[in-house]
Amino acid sequence: MNFTRRVLLGAGLCLALASGAQAQKPNGQLVYIGMHGDKITAARFDSAKGTLESIGPMAGNARPTWGLRLPGRAVIFFNEEAGNGGDAQGGVQAYRVNTATGALDKISDVRAGGGGTTHLWYDAPSRTLLMANYGGGSLATIPVAADGTLGAVASLTKFIGSGPHKRQGSPHAHGVSVDPSGKWALVSDLGSDRVWVLPFDRKSGKVGAYDATSPQHYVAPFGTGPRHMAWSPVRPVLYVADELTADVDTLAWDAAKGRLTLVQSLSTNADGFKGEASASEVAVSRDGRFVYVANRGDSTIVVHKVDPKTGALTRIQRLSSGGSMPWHFTLDGTGRWLLAANRDSNRINVLAINPATGMLSDSGHAMETKQPVHVLMSGL
Repeated sequence: MNFTRRVLLGAGLCLALASGAQAQKPNGQLVYIGMHGDKITAARFDSAKGTLESIGPMAGNARPTWGLRLPGRAVIFFNEEAGNGGDAQGGVQAYRVNTATGALDKISDVRAGGGGTTHLWYDAPSRTLLMANYGGGSLATIPVAADGTLGAVASLTKFIGSGPHKRQGSPHAHGVSVDPSGKWALVSDLGSDRVWVLPFDRKSGKVGAYDATSPQHYVAPFGTGPRHMAWSPVRPVLYVADELTADVDTLAWDAAKGRLTLVQSLSTNADGFKGEASASEVAVSRDGRFVYVANRGDSTIVVHKVDPKTGALTRIQRLSSGGSMPWHFTLDGTGRWLLAANRDSNRINVLAINPATGMLSDSGHAMETKQPVHVLMSGL
């Protein structure tokens, strides 16, 4: 065989191998699903079609119910919600992601200083992970190295308080976020009907001293149970989903003073609803025009239009979540899809979003998986 023919054959073989590799490359981004159980499951989501296909369990974890991705890295974090009813501490685990297969390699495991770690927030400028401990009624912060490995707890704040509901015998920190200015850490406390507002130091990654009597803390109506929060991307407004009444609160935010002021409180329950009220999740569209709330009382997603001046809401749609008990939902990065984790029907349903109107429709796509309570769109 002459040299020219060998070169041509070799080039053809390389081209064929490259074409084969390209053909075998999975479509869509990796999605990780947390559950009320002991597994983190992987799937792939095709944002062109709205399809969600299971890959399978990828890691063991004691009750993984909230996940985050480390920006710029193939690393994700998942909480470990242990200790809600006992003395065990919750925690957080860091995993390196194999982007080709979805496999997870655990690189860190840190205890959170309190029971029932239920919610995570990553502050990129300070490289700090903030963790709300539901059972422990506390907030912990830990440093994150550039490669995603986790340090020890840097600060731990324990809250006080209670409420009139049977589930409000003690503080239950359910959500945490850092405000857009980076100066404040906010904690939604289901147990004490508060949104705690604490100074946050981005240099140290620690929160400041806690004074339960400070006028900066937002006092919610008794028995409402603030659960999760979502910032508007276009105006100084925070939306809070109240679990125990299924209300959604619109709160104006003054970053200079660290103060929240109630603009509106709106029920997400249907007119004449007689069951047990329960809201689980709230999210804002990327253009700030629409707010979505999951109502577990009747297994719906409720869509609201935002007043461009005040941020107040008007309900425009109520649609089935595609299953029973929507514990969580997420909006994909294109703004075209909403993925709802319906725990009690073991199903993640894909709803299509009309970007012009904000309205939802059932896409016909779904994935069966055991007790899903969180959907992490990794972007990988």
